[in-house]
Amino acid sequence: KHYFYPDLPKGYQISQMYQPIILGGKVVAPLDDGSTVTVRLHHAHLEEDAGKLTHHGDYSLVDLNRAGTPLIEIVSEPDIHSAAEAKAYAVELHRLMTYSGVTLGNLYHGNMRFDVNISVAKKGATELGTRAEVKNLNSFRSVERAALYEFERQVALLEKGGVVIQETRGWDDATGKTSSQRSKEDAQDYRYMPDPDIPPIVLSGGEIAAIQAEVPILPEYYRTQWEGLTLDRSVVEALLDTQSYAVLVDAVQQGFGNDAARRVAHWFASAVSTTNDDAAVIASNFAPEGYGELAEMVTKNELSSTAAKEVFQALLTSEKTPREIATEKNLLQVSDEGAVLAIVEEVLADPASQQSIVDIKAGQGKAIGFLVGQVMKRSQGKANPALAQQLIRKQLGL
Repeated sequence: KHYFYPDLPKGYQISQMYQPIILGGKVVAPLDDGSTVTVRLHHAHLEEDAGKLTHHGDYSLVDLNRAGTPLIEIVSEPDIHSAAEAKAYAVELHRLMTYSGVTLGNLYHGNMRFDVNISVAKKGATELGTRAEVKNLNSFRSVERAALYEFERQVALLEKGGVVIQETRGWDDATGKTSSQRSKEDAQDYRYMPDPDIPPIVLSGGEIAAIQAEVPILPEYYRTQWEGLTLDRSVVEALLDTQSYAVLVDAVQQGFGNDAARRVAHWFASAVSTTNDDAAVIASNFAPEGYGELAEMVTKNELSSTAAKEVFQALLTSEKTPREIATEKNLLQVSDEGAVLAIVEEVLADPASQQSIVDIKAGQGKAIGFLVGQVMKRSQGKANPALAQQLIRKQLGL
């Protein structure tokens, strides 16, 4: 593929043209409103990367460190009709590629980049307008912002009587604008010809089947599997952003059931937004038994939900079991009826509790909260609050 630009000093790029490695396919991406967008894939082909250009005013810097390294380019059909759909497609495609081991997927380091082609047409038109391509976007937010800006730019240009030029444009994240970089060639301008130094490669049906068998579980499986967990969509998508979270929650579900998996899912989803380092990601690679055990301790009233979150945070950086951590931190809940009853009797005999007792017997149910709080205070937060309330009601003849 021949073209002349500073990022390609040798003047041609090795690229599959007539026989791409993959033809067809589709990606079904979830949208924020709960619906999905289906984007058909035209093909995927192998090619060598070009250099990196950084533009500064009236000059550009050329970085050729990545020039010549192989990459795979996935070309989609024009099935995307909004900036939100473009972002959703990019997110889901990124997941598919990282789950499959095609790429590490680090956008900051350029493991995966997005080129967005935008064209506009009047409602009811049967043909799309002239397209402009915004290249090398390295974040999902940039995909959405660049697509929206370019859409608005082209509409404004056409409404003024202008003409959209087929060109390559760059995106400036700081200004939130695209700018022209070079005119965009048509296919014939590239003067495609076979490279005589590269022999043909034939993939047999058996080889393709063997590769297919190695593809790991993909995000859609987890979405279906977790339907019984009644998780919010935001929790599901937060977990799917990190493959090891999804694998762990699935393992807990298989080994400990839906209730345990639901608790672990919420703990890790919360860790996504509160952890400033890789501790949660590292911890998600540990065996799921510890997290399942922690969830069961809550179910058995051995730990309160608040205490369980504290143990979970400790688990992220510890190799100890949940029970060992809870014991060390003195967090195990007292569910022994005799021990809790003794504290309840102390609270009910306290003069400070008498008004609440009168209020409860008068039908003011909320007043029992004060008594439960006193039990928790005297037990240093260890008493099972549900058991405490049950025993208070029993002692008061309710």
